[in-house]
Amino acid sequence: MRAQPPPPSGWADAGLVSGEAVELDVRAARLGSRVLALLVDLVVQVGLALVLGAALSLLVLALPPDVMDAALAGGLQVVLLVLVFVGYPVVMERFVGGRTVGKLAVGLRVVRADGGPVGVGQSLTRALVGVAVEWPGLVLPLLSWAATVTVMLTDRRGRRLGDLVAGTLVVHTRGAGVWRPLPPAVPPLLAWAATLDLTRVDDGLALAVRRYVDRLPQLAAPEAIGLGRELWAEVAAVTSPPPPWRAPEWAYLTAVLAERGRRAAYRSGRARVVTDRLWPELASTPPVPAPLRRAAPEPADPDPVRR
Repeated sequence: MRAQPPPPSGWADAGLVSGEAVELDVRAARLGSRVLALLVDLVVQVGLALVLGAALSLLVLALPPDVMDAALAGGLQVVLLVLVFVGYPVVMERFVGGRTVGKLAVGLRVVRADGGPVGVGQSLTRALVGVAVEWPGLVLPLLSWAATVTVMLTDRRGRRLGDLVAGTLVVHTRGAGVWRPLPPAVPPLLAWAATLDLTRVDDGLALAVRRYVDRLPQLAAPEAIGLGRELWAEVAAVTSPPPPWRAPEWAYLTAVLAERGRRAAYRSGRARVVTDRLWPELASTPPVPAPLRRAAPEPADPDPVRR
């Protein structure tokens, strides 16, 4: 039987798990904080609209009278609206690490649904869906606003329609957490772990194994042995090849976690190399510190392992 994580307490509810099977200490942003960030962004967008409107007026005055007509004026107004409502969030999220002015003020960030950095296409999709059916809502404004609020209140991670379409998530960047390193793997099992097929080891199983390994010193011997055998049976059912020699279950489980983390780090490094080759100018800029922190140690519990 798999050891289940404790019930959510308001923290680490974004459901993001690292390659080392560490549940990231990240809170999903809910309706209240997102509305507050939207209000700040609206103030910024109004200011941006006033500045662009003044520039547009000067352009109209500079054009000859026979050039400016109603069609051109309407087209310039559309460009103005697109720059304010679509261009502003896309440009900000692209160059400020998934954040607008409002999100910076409130402490929020847009990330992919798996916790990675948001892309330009995803930011553009979020902005277009927002303008069309959320805010200001060009299609049935009142009905679309009610639908947006309903979706955000019912979604487990507080996502709006634009997030669901783009595959993104808004999380808090402010939190306190302490990283617990993964115990080292037993050296004789490293070569075997490198040959494992881990494609069917999902985040839930890896997280259960990680919590077992972390709490192993706190468990009584019979409970530790029994739970270790149950978890190893689950891992062995979805991995291959079998271990080459007999060792304690915790040694096998630690080796599997270490290999899973090593492969995640390797994939991340390869992605970074490809990015540096495609956009070499990004390699010379200092990386934006990642605000996603790892799970804080859980409080002591007389019965810490839940089945």
